[in-house]
Amino acid sequence: MPVNQKYKLAFRAIIDPPQFLIVAGTAGAEQYEGTYPGYGPGIEGYGKRFGAALADSATARIIGSGILPSVLHQDPRYFYQGSGSIASRTFHAVSFTFVARGDNGKPQPNYSHLLGSLASAGIANLYHPASSRSAGVTFQTFGIDVAGNIVGNVFREFLLRHLERIP
Repeated sequence: MPVNQKYKLAFRAIIDPPQFLIVAGTAGAEQYEGTYPGYGPGIEGYGKRFGAALADSATARIIGSGILPSVLHQDPRYFYQGSGSIASRTFHAVSFTFVARGDNGKPQPNYSHLLGSLASAGIANLYHPASSRSAGVTFQTFGIDVAGNIVGNVFREFLLRHLERIP
């Protein structure tokens, strides 16, 4: 996949409707769990969590689907399995968080996504509440992003395939 397509894909993914559903779900889970208590309760707290989750997602996409895949020669796209047992398709969706296709078509560790998520979590310290800025919270944000990606991949595999244009 050419470098310019990786950046187009990253920026398109930021504004893709399923991404907003994933971000809304992430913010809802954070609201329910009381993650980032500095954002407060209620709809205002949810709005702040949604904005932060959207920023987290955007920086993770730019770094993990544009910059790092270009440098590391990895394909940032999700490839549907589309058929097989529920267990097989679920395993496929989950594994895509950790295994990517290289530009050569061969599977390799998904350094782009994982390092992109970690870098995004570090950047999040700039705008998350002061009470939520620490190495522990950075790794918690990283974990939330990875978990969100897993859930998003499963959601895509089973529910959104017909709504997304496949590049």
